[in-house]
Amino acid sequence: HVQLVESGGGSVQAGGSLRLSCAASGYTYSSYCMGWFRQAPGKEREGVAAFDKDGTTMYADSVKGRFTISQDNAKNTLYLQMNSLKPEDTGVYFCAAAVHAIHPLKDIEYNHWGQGTQVTVS
Repeated sequence: HVQLVESGGGSVQAGGSLRLSCAASGYTYSSYCMGWFRQAPGKEREGVAAFDKDGTTMYADSVKGRFTISQDNAKNTLYLQMNSLKPEDTGVYFCAAAVHAIHPLKDIEYNHWGQGTQVTVS
């Protein structure tokens, strides 16, 4: 079965950096759309960055120029490099996988989710 395990979260000061990882298993990694989402306390989950099946990247406007999504197909691992972090980036970050996603930044498109990793920026 599909399993996604995030790691790399933590607490940083504003302006700092973190790199999140998502180890995937149980499916053919390269055939899925992959994305990063986050949920702040009291807010809905939102798309942060994603790959579509063609490998095209897309980002939420709020993170463009600061976050970079990447992947290592040989390691079945998805990454999110987060630079110039702001307090509003605080939340639980999830990776997700979908066989097909017309809108890769919309969480409804995904049916496989990791457990999440906490990112706190102060």
